[in-house]
Amino acid sequence: MGDQQHVIKIAVVGPESTGKSTIAGQLARHYHTVCVPEYARAYCLNLNRQYTLQDEMNMFYGQLALEESLVPLAQNGLLICDTMFLTIKVWCDHLFGHTPQAVHDELSRHRYDFFLLMDIDLPWMDDPLRDFPDLRAHFMQVWHRELQAIHASYQVISGLGDQRFAQALQAVDGFLKNSNGTGH
Repeated sequence: MGDQQHVIKIAVVGPESTGKSTIAGQLARHYHTVCVPEYARAYCLNLNRQYTLQDEMNMFYGQLALEESLVPLAQNGLLICDTMFLTIKVWCDHLFGHTPQAVHDELSRHRYDFFLLMDIDLPWMDDPLRDFPDLRAHFMQVWHRELQAIHASYQVISGLGDQRFAQALQAVDGFLKNSNGTGH
């Protein structure tokens, strides 16, 4: 666990179908480090029913455990996270009208150094695990609010294809330069 203090964590977040997994993977390859995948994607793949609050909590604990397990594999003092558990709060609030206290508690303890908020300028890509094509603007506002509520350092990333990656790379490079690689 002591290693975690030396690892800068960058989370790639945002509404559905905004290129989070693509950008997170590209950044991890560029910086020669590990990308923590989105636990919920694997969890929901064979669910074949509506999500329950217990499912959301299972995904919350699964995401945390997956991230913890990959911290020791981080290279160059950097860990890239394809989303993070704040997603659980966004979904719980939307689907159930509230978020369990355990998620709120972890938000104050579990720190990320920098967030890339993916813009909704990409075309919607249909996927059985995506639910709300008409609510992306709403969820973009929700993400801004949630990131501001935790006083997150973040930048919105827009653009198509290579332009999107170039903007993400510029944002991360700028953050690393300004933080002198030390994070919080």
